Amino acid sequence: MNNGKVKFFNELKGFGFIKDTNSDQDYFVHVSGLVDEIRENDEVTFDLQEGKKGLNAVNVKRA
Repeated sequence: MNNGKVKFFNELKGFGFIKDTNSDQDYFVHVSGLVDEIRENDEVTFDLQEGKKGLNAVNVKRA
């Protein structure tokens, strides 16, 4: 499990980005990878999964 903070999330389009707390890397997140509803600045935990354009955050839960 990784820890991070929601940097941006567009509820209408269903995607956003999470900034990893440890690496400062940004990861794409799609609404299909959410366990809980998220908003900008929420603290979250997540797993990483290879997607079409790199690593995506999946199993995203509010911390």
